[in-house]
Amino acid sequence: MNQSRSYQPYSSPTKTRKVQNDGEAKENMWSGLLDSVGSGKRLPEKTVFLLGGGAETQKEFLETLSPDPTKKHQERHRKKAPVANEFALGYTYQDVLDADQEDILARLSFYTLPEALQTYVPLLLPLLTAQSVPNTLFVILLDWSEPWNWVQQMKDWIQFLREALKSLDDDAKDSMEGIMREWQQGRRGGGVTTSNETSTTIPLGPGEWDEALGVPLSVVCYNSNVMDNLETDHGWREEEFDFVLQFLRTILLKYGASLIYASSSNPNHLPTLIHSTLGIHSLLKRQILKHNVIDRDKILIPPNWDSWGKIRVTREGFNVEAVSISWSKDVQLSRLSLEQRNDEDPLEISSDEQRRQNTDDGESLLSVYKNTIPNPKKENALGQSTFSRDNLEVEVMGMQEFLAGQLQVMEQLKAQEEHGAEHMDDKDVSSSAVRTKTGGGMGPIDDRSRVNDHIGPVQFNVGGIQVDAEDMLKRLKEREETPDREISASATPDGKSQNEALANFFAGLIKRNGSNSPRPHAG
Repeated sequence: MNQSRSYQPYSSPTKTRKVQNDGEAKENMWSGLLDSVGSGKRLPEKTVFLLGGGAETQKEFLETLSPDPTKKHQERHRKKAPVANEFALGYTYQDVLDADQEDILARLSFYTLPEALQTYVPLLLPLLTAQSVPNTLFVILLDWSEPWNWVQQMKDWIQFLREALKSLDDDAKDSMEGIMREWQQGRRGGGVTTSNETSTTIPLGPGEWDEALGVPLSVVCYNSNVMDNLETDHGWREEEFDFVLQFLRTILLKYGASLIYASSSNPNHLPTLIHSTLGIHSLLKRQILKHNVIDRDKILIPPNWDSWGKIRVTREGFNVEAVSISWSKDVQLSRLSLEQRNDEDPLEISSDEQRRQNTDDGESLLSVYKNTIPNPKKENALGQSTFSRDNLEVEVMGMQEFLAGQLQVMEQLKAQEEHGAEHMDDKDVSSSAVRTKTGGGMGPIDDRSRVNDHIGPVQFNVGGIQVDAEDMLKRLKEREETPDREISASATPDGKSQNEALANFFAGLIKRNGSNSPRPHAG
């Protein structure tokens, strides 16, 4: 009996494993492609720590950096990220757009701190890792409304950053050392130098990178539009502005930091400086910063550009070397005293004001700066003059106050004119009543005097010279009364008759009230 058998194709184990390997290879290939495409579309993350300036000034600074959306991309960038900087560590973010406002080049994460309190140091440590440090920038925000506090604020923030950076792990510190080597050799921060940048490594000069922090640093002197008020209200001259500029440049040279003056109305290439320092460059247009040390409100000092020689050129008489050495000594003393107080009682430095009181009196460099750039608020409280040079202070009245005062003056004048008009009307009515009672009008003498008051003195032209008739009659009468004149007149038989004729002539001129050009009587 024949039995039917079902036929099953034979598949060897080697062939099965080959098919499985091909499938896994295809999956790995597509996964790799998808990962590469996803990583290419991932936005570069950059971090900016904004230190100081106050909540409102920080918001104005962020508004200056934010891109202006055009009508074409208004829907896309309609909503801006809120700024939460009222308490302790604040945060917000911004997208950096390309030159055509189409593509997003990077995303900036902003962390804000209001004061240089040591209690804020633990808040920064989780944000500073070996991966984030190469993409981090610290910005110290100074305000032109109080330039007399800048050196103290700079010292507080430098000490704060020292304490924060020394607490990082070894991997983060190694990353910081590599970053600083690249900055010093000019291989990092491309685009922030001038167009004559070369690949040649220039040796460091005196005072450069003496106390590198390990991270890029930039100082922004904001609200530069207030500089004119310092000149008008507090008597600042070019010497004071140059002194502040040279002082800041000498300090920042030790950290390889950049310096810029900016305001909300005059950004002065502020976005380009921040973006270029973080390595963000436009794919369509490369923007190269140009240093500016001439325009008082548009100062721009790129990193790796300044030197002692360039600082001296600004104004003669500034001792760059002494300021640099004194700053290093003062920072070192502050660091040692802070470490000593940390070992004794950490609670003693919980307040920034306590640190200032403990270190303010004995610092000679700070005293030099305060003596040159005094605080007018303290001087006014002590009863001293704001203008220490001339002992002269001029207070300028506000525009609205001045206009209000002028309005009061105009109202008073208007009231006086109305009162005077009423008084003149009453006087005219009373005088007409008097004339009516006395029987009809003024006498001939009053009428003549009133006409003379309106006409003025009778004058005539003699040889191109205006001669007053009354004055001439007076002189003739004096001549007749003088004895010497009588003798000289008697010497000539017709002298007296001539004087009488002239007297009669000028008397006739006066009696004629209706004409200023009298004619002599015939005969």
